Amino acid sequence: MHFLGNTCCINSYQDNNVIKVAPSGSVFCICLLAVLVSSDDWDIYSFHINSTVTSCYATTVITSRVANRMNESKETEFHVRIPKNAFISKFRMFIDDQIYDGVVKVKEQAQQQYTEAVSRGESAGLVSSVGRTLEEFRTSVTMAAHKKVTFELTYEELMKRMHGKYELQIHAQPMQPVRDFKVDVYIHEEAGISFIDVKGGLSTKALANAITKTHADKEAWIYFYPTADQQKMCDSCGEQGMNGDLVIVYDVNRDNGLGHIKKSAGYFVHHFAPSNLPRIPKNVVFLIDQSGSMHGKKIQQTRTALIHILNDLAEDDLFGLITFDGNIFHWKRELVQANSENMESAKHFARNIHDRGSTNINQAVLQGANMLNVHHREGSASILILLTDGDPTSGETNLEKIQSNVKQAIAGKFPLYCLGFGFDVNFDFLEKMSLQNNGVARRIYEDSDADLQLKGFYEEVATPLLTDVTMIYVGGTNLTQTNFSQYYNGSEIVVAGQITDNDIQTFIPQVVAVSSTRRVIFANTNDSVESTETMADDRIQRVWAHLTVKQLLDKQLQLSGPEKEKVKKEALELSLKYNFVTPLTSMVVTKPPGENTDVLHKPGRWSSVGLPLLILSSTCPVSLRFLRTQCTPCLLFT
Repeated sequence: MHFLGNTCCINSYQDNNVIKVAPSGSVFCICLLAVLVSSDDWDIYSFHINSTVTSCYATTVITSRVANRMNESKETEFHVRIPKNAFISKFRMFIDDQIYDGVVKVKEQAQQQYTEAVSRGESAGLVSSVGRTLEEFRTSVTMAAHKKVTFELTYEELMKRMHGKYELQIHAQPMQPVRDFKVDVYIHEEAGISFIDVKGGLSTKALANAITKTHADKEAWIYFYPTADQQKMCDSCGEQGMNGDLVIVYDVNRDNGLGHIKKSAGYFVHHFAPSNLPRIPKNVVFLIDQSGSMHGKKIQQTRTALIHILNDLAEDDLFGLITFDGNIFHWKRELVQANSENMESAKHFARNIHDRGSTNINQAVLQGANMLNVHHREGSASILILLTDGDPTSGETNLEKIQSNVKQAIAGKFPLYCLGFGFDVNFDFLEKMSLQNNGVARRIYEDSDADLQLKGFYEEVATPLLTDVTMIYVGGTNLTQTNFSQYYNGSEIVVAGQITDNDIQTFIPQVVAVSSTRRVIFANTNDSVESTETMADDRIQRVWAHLTVKQLLDKQLQLSGPEKEKVKKEALELSLKYNFVTPLTSMVVTKPPGENTDVLHKPGRWSSVGLPLLILSSTCPVSLRFLRTQCTPCLLFT
């Protein structure tokens, strides 16, 4: 059967081992997938997850060993979830003493292989993201009777410090209880590990007894070895085994100086996160979409979150509130002090925000930018936060014109943070507008905790400690981003690069920034750079490559024409050199001569409706599939 569809998949669910899709309004999507074979037909006799973290860079290897105990050929599945920010860097299958290796290629080359496979009527699949933080990867292989296969997937991620900690998320979903199930995590941080904890749904109840944690200064070990019986005894466990997260939370020792710099083989990575600094008073304007599409739970959760956020403002902060639909509504037309009288008035205004009308994003952002420009005060940090759930539908509606207007109005003086509520929002538009103005965009998921998501984001930017941060590296080259408009408490600035001629004597790092009204310089030339030359790997270099690719992918979103193509080419070349599966590359799983190939893509950035990229070309006996447990639009061949 050969099916091609490009429509919206809403509310996908599983019934009798067949993935089905429920209708959304008048639009239907039928996603026809191969029937999932019962896990009783194969035996996962070993499932190991091994994660090594150094310099906040995690390399995780998932190894699954499977046996077909039946007297006939059966389809066997390898199913894992990995963090969205990670790059897959290796995938291998071991079958009958043969190794099937993945090779990263330019996406267009893989696309051609895919098209050719589909034209021959061969099977294929799809890729998309799963929930807030994960991507899902499925691989299946048809195994002969009484044969074994080993799957090995490696992915890498540079962890981001938020709220004063790093989180390493490991998702375990082996689809059946496994006799030999192990998670081994080793963390080594030269600065010293200040604390470490284990959280997540797999760390509670009976499974807590399966966790061993050891912490010794610069090193920590986490072992998670649940028995087959224990794997059925958590909130999300059952006869199908575990299905949940193990989250390792930690931070490193901090000083109030230059931070931690490590070098190896001519490369360096600098983690800068001073904490004992006075907070800077902030000027913040909240732009709240109250158009008709915010009806119901969205507007209720927005009101709840806004009231919580107002309670967290300090008295020396200045703030403003603007709501908008087709028109603009000011609580007050100027920034005011966050004293008790103004706070009560603002909360009253927030409680009376109701959905209505269309969406004039252009005018709302320009009004907010004008408030911050008019009321600029020395020694403060200004922040503009936009919350919306839809496209601009009134006033200026040309997206590029809006982005140009906003960039001109802000003129690099403060960051714009865009929060996109739900999946109807044009997230690409918000993301580009944020990046053009030194901010970030964040998707707010329509779950029961959406108000906590909003509040959580605000807390990331609630306490500015430095503004106009410039990272300087005399004797450094090929640097990642070195200029940052603001640094917030609990976060971190990471810069990587190369040391010219690998000469540490001429390498002089320093940080120049503004703390309130005072210019400050962080410098320490005495043994400020730690060498890891004894490490027999290229981890520091891979940190540089990972961070560079991420930033180039962000940068090309902001550009057009020849400049965009130049940046895209740089990101592609690095992806190929370091074997990263990125939105520009694909991994081709090679097989013996005469057989076809499987193609593995990484999901690109979600469009306004979350459109995933098509993923594979495959044929028996091996087929790769990516599925999504929540709905996204889909492009599917099967």
